[in-house]
Amino acid sequence: MSIRVVVADDQELVRAGFGMILDAQDDIEVVAEAADGREAVSAVRRHGPDVLLLDIRMPVMEGLEAARLVCAESGCKVVMLTTFDLDEYVYEALYAGASGFLLKDVRRDDLVHAVRVVAAGESLLAPTVTRRLVADLVKRRREQPAAAADGPPPPSLDALTAREVETLRLLARGLSNAEIAGTLFVSEHTVKTHVSNVLSKLGLRDRVQAVICAYETGLVAPGAP
Repeated sequence: MSIRVVVADDQELVRAGFGMILDAQDDIEVVAEAADGREAVSAVRRHGPDVLLLDIRMPVMEGLEAARLVCAESGCKVVMLTTFDLDEYVYEALYAGASGFLLKDVRRDDLVHAVRVVAAGESLLAPTVTRRLVADLVKRRREQPAAAADGPPPPSLDALTAREVETLRLLARGLSNAEIAGTLFVSEHTVKTHVSNVLSKLGLRDRVQAVICAYETGLVAPGAP
């Protein structure tokens, strides 16, 4: 079954370019394009895609607002598009429910890989990038209590087993499933089960939100090895 994708960007050449790259893949189908945030939300409602590539800066409705609506209304995975490696909006995008972000100058192979990874329920960000972004995000939130109060409180970890807590800790340190399996001396299948349980019990969408949770609950401290 093909991965269904909506591409939303106010630049026609960007939309067309990404669309051509993705449509050329046997397992990916671009079902719609959108030129602004409102069109993107409508396209997701109409087509029910697996992945939405969404520009952060969009006319009519900003990408962040569109991401919040899509994440609240559907199981569609949202990948934000940005021109800056550490765009301040990336942090807000993760809180909005996005599964990660891509730079607009992304290589062809990396674009295709990202769509496949996100569609499979994994985090789009490379572990080291995720760790850096989330650590900085949490640091900013803690330094600005008023801003932190605007977001939902982090969930309690009480529902997790000891092994699930340890899995979350290693995930937040940037380890892949294979690395976690090696550290805990279990199979990758077991690690995937632990990660799935963590997401389910804490009501999280994906690994990126799990990493954020680990930092916000104090399980992992920003800058810790």
